[in-house]
Amino acid sequence: MRSGGGASGARVARSKGVPFSKSPMLAVSLPVWRSRVVLFVLFAAFAALAIRALWLQGLSTQFLQAQGEIRYARTLELPATRGKIMDRNGQVLASSVPVKAIWAIPDDVLQAPPEKIAALAGLLEMSEADLRKKLDSDRNFVYLKRQVEMDIADKIAALKIDGIDARKEYKRFYPQGEVMTHVVGFTNVEDIGQESMELAQQKTLQGTTGSRRVIKDRLGHIVEDIGSIHEPHDGKDLTLSVDSKIQYIAFTHLKGAVEKFKAKAGGAVVLDVHTGEVLALANYPSYDPNDRRALTGAQLRNRVMTDTFEPGSTLKPFTVALAMDTNRVNPNTYIDTGNGRYTILDRTISDTKGHGTINVSQIIEMSSNIGTSKIALSMPSQEMWEMFTKVGFGQQPKWGFPGAVAGRVRPYKSWRPIEQATMSYGNGISVSLIQLARAYMMFARDGDTIPLSFQKVKELPAGQQVIKPQTARQMREMLELVVSGKDGTAKQAQIPGYRAGGKTGTAYKVENGRYAIPRKYIGSFVGMVPMSNPRFIIAVMIDEPTQGGHYGGQVAAPTFAAVAANALRSMNVPPDSSVTEIVVPADSGPEAM
Repeated sequence: MRSGGGASGARVARSKGVPFSKSPMLAVSLPVWRSRVVLFVLFAAFAALAIRALWLQGLSTQFLQAQGEIRYARTLELPATRGKIMDRNGQVLASSVPVKAIWAIPDDVLQAPPEKIAALAGLLEMSEADLRKKLDSDRNFVYLKRQVEMDIADKIAALKIDGIDARKEYKRFYPQGEVMTHVVGFTNVEDIGQESMELAQQKTLQGTTGSRRVIKDRLGHIVEDIGSIHEPHDGKDLTLSVDSKIQYIAFTHLKGAVEKFKAKAGGAVVLDVHTGEVLALANYPSYDPNDRRALTGAQLRNRVMTDTFEPGSTLKPFTVALAMDTNRVNPNTYIDTGNGRYTILDRTISDTKGHGTINVSQIIEMSSNIGTSKIALSMPSQEMWEMFTKVGFGQQPKWGFPGAVAGRVRPYKSWRPIEQATMSYGNGISVSLIQLARAYMMFARDGDTIPLSFQKVKELPAGQQVIKPQTARQMREMLELVVSGKDGTAKQAQIPGYRAGGKTGTAYKVENGRYAIPRKYIGSFVGMVPMSNPRFIIAVMIDEPTQGGHYGGQVAAPTFAAVAANALRSMNVPPDSSVTEIVVPADSGPEAM
């Protein structure tokens, strides 16, 4: 009975919530604050996650979307077509043709079979070792070759190498090659002008590139076109003043002269007297702008524009014209040049031979240094300096052509008598060939000069009067004697059917500020045709002739005659002389330095 009562009592006790056991080993000893800390940490974690979610999905939405878009969306550049360059008659001198730039994702390409890598190298015209060197890069984008012809790009695409793709671009093509390169120039692989008119008119020619958005896969393939952002705007075409026919004539005969006289180099320029347009500008040596792999500095130099030299006797007409314009002398004024030697203090000036007493016309015809010096010393040095600067010597050209140099004319206050004398016949002063040609416009245009233009002229420019019209006409008569007179120094400049005039020049070459030793020469000739109504001014310079003579009348005058004869016929200029055959004495040519 008791035992049964005890069990029943225990059950009653449990039902009333009495613990099953009150053993100390089973008692809960954790403090209450720990559970609260755990609860707080869990709450804080959930709060942080909520804030982070709000930050990502609310405040950072645009940033994250942009970052995600970078992984698959691309902005492709749409190149604009560079404007064409044309001559005055519309003949294309430079145009852009479509090509491809081949690029790669190195990691993907290197997984291609070896035979495909070898085939790719062959199409890119490089060795397999060079190709693998390009691909050995930690970058995810590398150019393998730029400006690849379209047919080659198609063959590369046919290889179906993962990680190889192409981008459209343009390559400049120059139909006239080396003949026109110093006028037109060329562009680099980015289609940016580097020389001559390509550089000078870069902003006009280049146009504005466009862009479009696309989606690409991991291999760089376009899978979707999102749309255009900016449409490309092609560059404007440019029409130059140069005439392709005359340019070819000038280049061909200049090249022949440099080779004939075994010269270092040469230059020639043809100007239109009426408009100031540059009809031809030729240099030799030259280069092919379509293939510049072997280009040298000597080929690149635009000597007509950038090289300066002492003009020698080609400067005498300016000194004599100034004296006539100020009524100090006239064509018939006689001056004693003596036995060919004239001493100023401790320096001696000489002619090629003694001319005795001769008039001013004969001083130009025979190219007398002594006669020109005596005329110069009768005038203030300031007047000579002003004459030189008015025609552009020593002044920075503003013709819109890169690289044009100013030359050098020292301030007149520093001139000593011997320096004034030597400057009067072209020593101690430096000019470029195109400066010299432009200065001669003063004689061809009845005393005024006009700006030069490398672009086709729409309106005739206004002239600036430098000397009187009568002085210019008198000087033309003297210059004609240089070519046709019995004592003229440029008989080889005569042209059958046309009257020609001009002036020869021969000067020692200056190197590093001193006259070169042994002596090196620059022979030049500047002339105009036809003399009845001048249409062209043609200047020729031959640098360091070493065979067949070195005087301007020997090396430059014949080139002038050949260029002028062909240019006159090309432009249908009517003859103004009945002389149809020229007989040049074998000893013609030498003139005073």
